[in-house]
Amino acid sequence: MKEVNIPVGTSDFFEIRLENYYFIDKSGLIKNLLRSKGTKVTLITRPRRFGKTLCMSMLSEFFDIRKRSRELFAGLSIMKEKELCGQWMNQYPVLFLSFKSVDGLDFAGAYAQLVSVVAELYKSHYYLMESEQIYPPDKKKFYRISEEQADLKDIKNSLQKLTQLMKIYYGKPVILLIDEYDVPLAKASEKGYYPEMMDVVRGILQAVKDNDALKFAVVTGCLRIAKESIFTGTNNFVSDTISDTRLNEFFGFTQAEVDRLLEDTGLASYGAQMKEWYDGYHFGDFDVYCPWDVMNHVQNLILNEASEPKNFWENTSDNGIIRAFLKRTDFDVSDKFERLLAGGYIKETLEENLTYDMLEGSEENLWSLLYFTGYLTRARSEEIPGSRLLPDQHALKIPNTEVMGIFKKSVKAWFAEAAAEKDRKELFGALWDGDEDRLTAFISDLLFETISYNDYAESFYHAFLTGLFSNAGYRVESNYENGLGRSDLVVKDRKGRKAAVVEAKRTDSENLLEKKCEEALAQIEEKQYARKVELDGFNKVVRLGIAFFQKKCLVRKG
Repeated sequence: MKEVNIPVGTSDFFEIRLENYYFIDKSGLIKNLLRSKGTKVTLITRPRRFGKTLCMSMLSEFFDIRKRSRELFAGLSIMKEKELCGQWMNQYPVLFLSFKSVDGLDFAGAYAQLVSVVAELYKSHYYLMESEQIYPPDKKKFYRISEEQADLKDIKNSLQKLTQLMKIYYGKPVILLIDEYDVPLAKASEKGYYPEMMDVVRGILQAVKDNDALKFAVVTGCLRIAKESIFTGTNNFVSDTISDTRLNEFFGFTQAEVDRLLEDTGLASYGAQMKEWYDGYHFGDFDVYCPWDVMNHVQNLILNEASEPKNFWENTSDNGIIRAFLKRTDFDVSDKFERLLAGGYIKETLEENLTYDMLEGSEENLWSLLYFTGYLTRARSEEIPGSRLLPDQHALKIPNTEVMGIFKKSVKAWFAEAAAEKDRKELFGALWDGDEDRLTAFISDLLFETISYNDYAESFYHAFLTGLFSNAGYRVESNYENGLGRSDLVVKDRKGRKAAVVEAKRTDSENLLEKKCEEALAQIEEKQYARKVELDGFNKVVRLGIAFFQKKCLVRKG
């Protein structure tokens, strides 16, 4: 194993280069941004954990007039552009602000956090307070903001004011970098104070509108919020999303970059595994891996080559959007989810201009949200042979094994919640009575309403039954060592000293449901599942064989 230091948990370009951590060269982003000289504001939207913050940190180090960055960029592709570097490297004042930490249970808490973030930005430019070029009234305002004593008006104007003061001080316009601009809005929408937070963020972002102190601005986030909602009146505004191609190679790892990383770390034999789990994102004309996943898995493999792939990306969010979508009874999306979970694709029209307060306003918005936040990706034409798409349609699919796991977990959680909310007195009444017909009807109805996430394999039906009988005040033992083997399911009512032993089978033919029930009951007797439960002191033990064919079931009592 080669000695390679993998930077997990840091997005600071200075630290990564100074400490000689492994760095995949994305400095070509600088040249690409500077190609569009007439562009005043560039908004870059990508899913979380695709390298936005690291790229913004790199831009800050490159442009900032207060720094000397040649050693940090030594060996990177941008250094081959000698004329560009001479004109731009460390030649402009830079404001670098991140909103990723702005959160709160209510507006007051979130606003206080935002005020603190702005105050820290001001403190990092405290040298302005010592300048004779800055008028005393502006110094007073600067002091109030840096000490978190400013009023709402001053906070809204804080970025515009700071760029103006920096231009006065340096005699040059400012490059403004705003990272994760929409995090405060996403949190506000989730927790119920969206209008108040939108008012503040819209005010702060007026720094990018008709600001003669601005050289240019780069803004990143997860979603392109409708220009009319937040960037009203912004001129020379260019948006770069995952549907575009211009900057997509700089956010995410290409196949060549992953191959080189695995070769450099002596892990080339894990290429297929890495591709299955973390590849599959189609951004514009580029196919990319999620950098966060790749780096975490490589780090684990360096420490222990027996490490299994994990859902690293899942842990960066609660993934509540999927369950929120499933709960919408006014959207009939079960069939679409089943196609996705079976590895297929769906055809949808995407809305690129979204607002957080309207995300759940339509089915189209929710599919768009899943796409732009990385839960879905576009299928390539070769993946949908013969399929015709309307001009505004896209074929969407789940990108890889990791995200497939997130969908399956979300569906399981949704079903468990739905089952818990359902009145199951009828179910358990029929269970303890051993009423075949009532059980068949109840389970069939619920099965029809749920979503298959395993192509109707036995594991799907087993998880379905476990979720159905769980959280109802009874003990549920799944795959429990029992008798001469492991029974599928045992439901125990200890107070009533009664139990039900359930064995489930699946079939590829509806005509074989009866036969499979008989096989299940025979297995209960042969393996003595029920006998073991009786010996444990349960006076009444119901024996049930359940057979499944797609979304149909049959229950028989032994």
